[in-house]
Amino acid sequence: MSGMIVRLVHEFRFESAHMLPRVPDGHKCRRLHGHSFKVELSLEGPVNPDTGWFIDFGEIHAAWEPLHKILDHNYLNDIEGLENPTSEVLAKWIWDRLRPGLPSLTRVTLFETTDARCEYEGR
Repeated sequence: MSGMIVRLVHEFRFESAHMLPRVPDGHKCRRLHGHSFKVELSLEGPVNPDTGWFIDFGEIHAAWEPLHKILDHNYLNDIEGLENPTSEVLAKWIWDRLRPGLPSLTRVTLFETTDARCEYEGR
């Protein structure tokens, strides 16, 4: 296992409402609506040869929990930094809050529907 690098992915879900104030008048997303969001957090790093793992999934869950409390069953537009809560803006917002505590975070993937997602890798 020495030198073994892995990518772990942990999935989370939250329910939120929003509207997109900067889209053209008449666009369906300008109206209040909600999503059952899914977030995948990808982390990459070396496996510890003593423990046999890279990071405890509990650490990832603990890092996510404060954001879940902010996002779940809330109106995203009322949250500081999410006044225009597109998937792109929301993915970066999540990254910016998680990366300091999870420096091995490599990607935030945000699904706003089952077939539409945004992937953000800190660039």
